[in-house]
Amino acid sequence: MLSVICPIYNEEKYIAKCIDSILAQDYPKDDLEVIFVDGMSTDRTRDIVAEYTAKYPFIRLIDNPDRIVPPAMNKGILASKGDVIMRLDAHSTYASNYFSVLVKALYDLGADNVGAVCKTDVLNKTPKTLAIKEVLSNKFGVGNSTFRTGIDRVMEVDTVPFGCWRRDVFDKYGLYDVRLVRNQDIELNKRILRGGGKICIVPDTYCTYLARETFSALAKNNYGNGKWNILTVFYTKQFDSLSIRHFVPLAFVLSLILPMLFSFLFWPLSLLSVLSLIAYTLLLGTISAKLSISKKLHFGYLLASFVVLHVSYGWGSLVGLLSLPFQPKK
Repeated sequence: MLSVICPIYNEEKYIAKCIDSILAQDYPKDDLEVIFVDGMSTDRTRDIVAEYTAKYPFIRLIDNPDRIVPPAMNKGILASKGDVIMRLDAHSTYASNYFSVLVKALYDLGADNVGAVCKTDVLNKTPKTLAIKEVLSNKFGVGNSTFRTGIDRVMEVDTVPFGCWRRDVFDKYGLYDVRLVRNQDIELNKRILRGGGKICIVPDTYCTYLARETFSALAKNNYGNGKWNILTVFYTKQFDSLSIRHFVPLAFVLSLILPMLFSFLFWPLSLLSVLSLIAYTLLLGTISAKLSISKKLHFGYLLASFVVLHVSYGWGSLVGLLSLPFQPKK
């Protein structure tokens, strides 16, 4: 049996699309259970899920008073019956062959975890949201993350979005780390790799992540991601819990701030901040202009989307770094 687990919290705008894509799967429904683990939503999410559970006996809803993803996944795994576990995200929809391709690949490849490319889309198509969508799929925006930038062959990788595991993987490597508000999937995958496991991404299917559509929501999400990059390393005591690409925005922010802070000792240091800003601006302008022309996207919104993504992520990492002396021991 395949057990599909989806943590949810206040997903009323997205949850129906997610469930409809689950119902459209070509995977046999008599060999499937779908568990939504709700963090006590305060919008209509629970009511919407209840409409589906009333019609489809293989779908059920359980509670997650802890609200965050790691306890939700652990509760779902422990409540599940399948010999294969798959994680979904409610902000996403899934190609109709997503379940069948990943389950087959899991066994054919002898992998401990498999995943697929995660395309980015938006619910409402406007010049601003289309620019945000592009930035979240572009290497200048998200680095060398293969599951975002695309693949054309099976590859061994350091992480995949969400995941599909044999149940015994959790017996061998442990459940999700409940200390982590963010980066819990990456940390689990790094733990698997450190233990000699194998993680693969396959090109034969995909999911589509529905991105946040305002600059404030984009900034808030990436500020949290950046902050928890630092806190993930702090709590796990493993620098390789993440990849180098996760710390590039921090390096950029520090390249602007540190020379200015120390320029009172030696004023020419301030020139380093200026040079860093000039280099970034030239690169930003060049890439945004090319994307604007080739994909007919709004140049100004592209500029703003890249800046919001990079600065909020890097600033979050800096705040995480400065908060370390005040973090409780967990």
